[in-house]
Amino acid sequence: MNYYELIFITTGCEDYQQDLLINTLAEIGFDTFEETDSGFKAYIPEGQFDMEKLEEELFAHMDMFPLRFYVNFIQQKNWNEVWESNFEPITIGDKIHVRATFHEPKPGYPYELVIDPKMAFGTGHHQTTSMMLQLMTETDFSGKNVLDMGCGTGILAIMARKLGASNVIAIDYDPVCCESTIENTLLNHESNITVLCGSKEVIPNEPFDIILANINRNILLDQIESYARVLKPAGKLYLSGFYEAADLGIVTNEAAIHGLKYDYHKTENDWAAVKLVR
Repeated sequence: MNYYELIFITTGCEDYQQDLLINTLAEIGFDTFEETDSGFKAYIPEGQFDMEKLEEELFAHMDMFPLRFYVNFIQQKNWNEVWESNFEPITIGDKIHVRATFHEPKPGYPYELVIDPKMAFGTGHHQTTSMMLQLMTETDFSGKNVLDMGCGTGILAIMARKLGASNVIAIDYDPVCCESTIENTLLNHESNITVLCGSKEVIPNEPFDIILANINRNILLDQIESYARVLKPAGKLYLSGFYEAADLGIVTNEAAIHGLKYDYHKTENDWAAVKLVR
């Protein structure tokens, strides 16, 4: 598949502003990002690139900081090599080590997650994924029925099983993410993870003890009602993919409408992850 490569120069902007920009690009079809010394590169399949739409979405960001970008046309590229060159193993607290198959194991951590990301989101590097994993280690998953919405690489679903969940349903609308979750489940020698391709319409009509959703604000607001419908009384809902200052109040207010009470939240670089209870 041919791609367009956009090289963004973001010198002078704050980290959270660049994160906002990347989030905007992801919402209009960009699926791979590489950091550079002066900003980042973003890639989008040839058939999805729309310059007029791009300029419309970027307009709001141009008021926040100086923004320049250049466009290149890229023919067939080995995206696995791109990921391998940018993906470093990480540790989350003193409990979790996340690595790919091309990294050496690191003994001494209670939980090791082997994630080959390819082009799917969710390696633990982003603050939202890291905070979700932290929240999970503070929760009893033993024997629980778990739903992971927007599963990406499957990292949260796999972690839920390692923490003792009896059954996990992992859902993503992107077939690449679904394939990645299946592959990573096998890499981690986990079972009882069922992968479904779709959105809220494929959520099984069964009760869940815990629901995990690390997506973005707009999708969460659209889907919270669906989560509340299948969450057991006293069940726990963990959400991330949005900002504390701009979005946390909006998300928790919408959750309250559907009987979900705020418990507490974590924040990192203004990204937030929140625990809600039914």
